[in-house]
Amino acid sequence: MIKKIIYFLLTLGILISWSSCRKDFDFAPSTGGLEFSKDTIYLDTIFSNIGSSTYNLKVYNRSDNDISIPTVRLGQGEASNYRLNVDGLAGKEFNNVELLANDSLFIFVETTADIESLALNSLEFLYTDAIEFDSGSNQQKVELVTLIKDAVFIYPDRDNTTGVIETLTFDVDGDGTPDETTLQGRFLENDELTFTNEKPYVIYGYAAVDDGDVLTVEAGARVHFHANSGLLVTNNASLKINGDLSADQDALENEVIFQGDRLEPLYEDIPGQWGTIWLYNGSVDNDINYATIKNGTVGILCEGNQNEIDNKLTITNSQIYNFSNFGILARATSISAENVVLNNCGQSSFAGTFGGRYNFTHCTIANYWNTGGRQFPSLLLNNYITDQDNIDQGNNLTEANFNNCIIYGNDNPELILDEISSTSGFDFNFKFTNCLIRFQDNSNNFAGENYNLSDGELYENCIFNSDPDFELPFENMLMIGENSAANNAGSPAFIIANDILGMPRQSPPDLGAYKSVIFED
Repeated sequence: MIKKIIYFLLTLGILISWSSCRKDFDFAPSTGGLEFSKDTIYLDTIFSNIGSSTYNLKVYNRSDNDISIPTVRLGQGEASNYRLNVDGLAGKEFNNVELLANDSLFIFVETTADIESLALNSLEFLYTDAIEFDSGSNQQKVELVTLIKDAVFIYPDRDNTTGVIETLTFDVDGDGTPDETTLQGRFLENDELTFTNEKPYVIYGYAAVDDGDVLTVEAGARVHFHANSGLLVTNNASLKINGDLSADQDALENEVIFQGDRLEPLYEDIPGQWGTIWLYNGSVDNDINYATIKNGTVGILCEGNQNEIDNKLTITNSQIYNFSNFGILARATSISAENVVLNNCGQSSFAGTFGGRYNFTHCTIANYWNTGGRQFPSLLLNNYITDQDNIDQGNNLTEANFNNCIIYGNDNPELILDEISSTSGFDFNFKFTNCLIRFQDNSNNFAGENYNLSDGELYENCIFNSDPDFELPFENMLMIGENSAANNAGSPAFIIANDILGMPRQSPPDLGAYKSVIFED
């Protein structure tokens, strides 16, 4: 018993002595010697009244002493449009923030701001503040900078009582009767049917063009879609995108650009940020010129009207890239494309499915997708769909002509011709004239007359598996160099006078959307 008491007293003494020697809880006031992971936090560009991403700052105590920072606060205090989270606590001012010797802490920063409360009649405003550490002679600062842009916001109504968001009602099945859908969005009003270049447009849900209406998008317009959002052009409605050639190929001042609503550099090339431009069955006379469409799920979904005299979609001088599924997904429709560039899609860059009519001239149909695998080639053609009972339903592929095109990518082959049984009676008409195609069937997986590459009636003057000499295909830079196999390989019969950059073509022309150039080192 005495031994137990002695042991207890000795242990207690050691604990008391150890505790009295610890300095972990003796925090001295900081004297301004903090170090920071950055001296300015740029929160990049945001739209008015839309929250930014979360940015972080690391604060270091390089000394051998535990310190207490008397205050960590925003310079504008509670009036600031910035928000902080310091060591897990949210707020705009913090007192006695403790930081151990040779340790660090994270501060997280966000902002949401209304440009109208900051600047009158301004389309953008540079909003600034600072995180202030301590005060007086010991004060240190980290600056905060955000560019805020004004925008036109288009969004569906929300019921204040139930919280239910407005959905679209239109003739889905073509029987003349409106059908309710689960697609969130609303129809554009008459005064919203012209998108100008004065302010960016930010769309939540689907902005729909009603029966008989025409949505006109002027040169230089910028259209941004929130997640699961897009454009829908319904029966007898039209989309007219009237972009123009830009003098500055970095600024693209005259191009019409469609992309997501996240403006931070991190999201600049991320696929799947929004839905699609949906040219619904029954929409007519859709024209797209000088547009860049990027970073969504499907660039253009074009359906129906394959037997109309006029093409359902005419697209020229445009780029479509960074899509998690398809660049252009066509179903039993008609498309004319000239000087169009497609690249970096999780499935096919162009898929002409369930038949249709397609004429592509001087187009670059590439796919250098490197975000996981993909099961489809750059170019897919078929003339059927498989219904819910797993039965193939056929439709005529009336024509699919590819003239002076490049069809290439980082997979092989980059062309699949998927025909329903030839005894079904449905047409499967296609022809490639003066095209550079990546197709090499070393394992003999592709048999049949459609893949007889020596058949001049199907593949006239085509080049297979030679290097197109793209500049930086994984960065969507698909200009061709002086060593390209596409140089002077085109047919003068299908020449388009200028390439996508407005450069005059020689005769015979280079293949694809770009005239060849000498790359700078």
